[in-house]
Amino acid sequence: MDKRNKSFIFPSKQHLLQIDYSNEFREEEQLIAKTIEKFVEEQVNPNLDKLEAYDYEVAKELFRSTGDLGLLGADVPEAYGGLEMGKRTAGLIAEKMGYGSSFSVSFNIHTGVGTLPFVYFGTEQQKKRYLPKLTTGEWVGAYALTEPNAGSDALHAKTTAKKTNGKWVLNGEKQWITNAHIASVYVVFANTTEGITAFIVERERPGVSIGPEEKKLGIKGSSTATLILEDVELTEEDILGEIGEGHRIALNILNLARLKLAFANIGTSKQSLAIAVQYGQERKQFNQEIVKFGMIQEKLANMAVAIYGAESTAYYTASILDGINVESPSQIVQVLANYAMDCSINKVKASETLDYCIDEAVQIHGGYGYMQEYEVERIYRDSRINRIFEGTNEINRLTITKSFLKQYVKAPDLMEQSEKIDNVFIRYSHQLLNSIMNALTKRFDLTELNQFYLHGLANILEELYVMKAGEIAVNADKQPLTVKLFNVLSEEGYMRIENQAIVLLSSIYGLENSSKQEIIQEIRSLPVMYSNLFEKKQEIATEIITKDGYFQ
Repeated sequence: MDKRNKSFIFPSKQHLLQIDYSNEFREEEQLIAKTIEKFVEEQVNPNLDKLEAYDYEVAKELFRSTGDLGLLGADVPEAYGGLEMGKRTAGLIAEKMGYGSSFSVSFNIHTGVGTLPFVYFGTEQQKKRYLPKLTTGEWVGAYALTEPNAGSDALHAKTTAKKTNGKWVLNGEKQWITNAHIASVYVVFANTTEGITAFIVERERPGVSIGPEEKKLGIKGSSTATLILEDVELTEEDILGEIGEGHRIALNILNLARLKLAFANIGTSKQSLAIAVQYGQERKQFNQEIVKFGMIQEKLANMAVAIYGAESTAYYTASILDGINVESPSQIVQVLANYAMDCSINKVKASETLDYCIDEAVQIHGGYGYMQEYEVERIYRDSRINRIFEGTNEINRLTITKSFLKQYVKAPDLMEQSEKIDNVFIRYSHQLLNSIMNALTKRFDLTELNQFYLHGLANILEELYVMKAGEIAVNADKQPLTVKLFNVLSEEGYMRIENQAIVLLSSIYGLENSSKQEIIQEIRSLPVMYSNLFEKKQEIATEIITKDGYFQ
């Protein structure tokens, strides 16, 4: 079982030393990365127009090709045809596939929520039947949870499963199902008298039909449609997990899907930065390349810092999950629940990093960024969905805070003491969090905080987690550029936490302007030494331009 101290987002130093974390990829990982880069360049990108025209045979062929390369089985045990390589390698695959436009969405849904329910919750018979086909790409998987009136509140679905004459009969509609038209098997969640239950529904079952493709803003090359279930008869063998326990499957698989999505967003963020650098080197205004202008360099540096934070966080979390040993599905549910906050932080950080990076990339392109013949236009449209699916970022922020508060209420004394933290920005950020928690505890019932406070606290927890992950990364890889990225990340992270702390503490105490000034003065009296961020960002930008993009 997992031995991690679950009381707070900062593990002990002893635990950190046990994490296999580095920005430097091992030889096997480098080979995988190059394989995917070649696959995306030679097979995915040339077929983007066909994918966006819903050529399902092309999509299925791409899945078979990824299966041949072994890319679909990173999370699947070897006994069922997989590679069983762990979350870090699976994350690397998702990151590199993030360069593959909307195919990466189809790919990640298949390898994530389309496959992992069988890995973690399937019976031996179910694993033998489905995992080999999903791993080779012979079959494509899909996940059916959302309904027209059950989006963020997905567990209040109207789809029903009633037992009649020894058979389970499913009726209902599942909305916005990724891979709907190319999938051969769906994990469907339906209401039973015992509660939400997960069912395995094969495409060829009588009563299963698919609605027309949705007309979307972006990710047009991934199939998105309604799954229609009309008197679909299933047997006991088609139940995934336990009757009435489907919510555990749904929520815990979504945790892992959020982490996988974060990796894909990191890949696309790096792609956006590389495109911005390339264009900035080619585009000349006022008789010089626009990458030589300070404002453009600041944008490139800010993009790189954001990517560094998201990347460090994702690989840190994946490394933790790789260190967990479980022996049964019940342990899996318990352990994954402990990392709901971690996975939600990754999803929020990476999706918002991508939105920021591609928005700046479009801005650097100027008017050309608005034109469809430029790649950034498509990436811009494709990126917007990431803050919505796998749980909106608002829902994920609630998950971050509620997961933290649940642990804090049980053991507030286990929070790491700020004086034990070496990095000055992390130390004083932690001190501010302690002040906020003490104030909240005195004034409110922590289990009944309204969403204004939950949102503000989530922002601080996210910043702290990212800063700590960045510190671990820089300690494992002390390259000059890495050090610069972390220094800016931690300093600006503290600034954001400081501002959020002022808002939270002022609101907690309900203070007027005079008293609020006292809080501001007290917070800003902390002995924090700021640096010349302009100089650091110019140095970062110079290296990013020299390397034609992010250094990984």
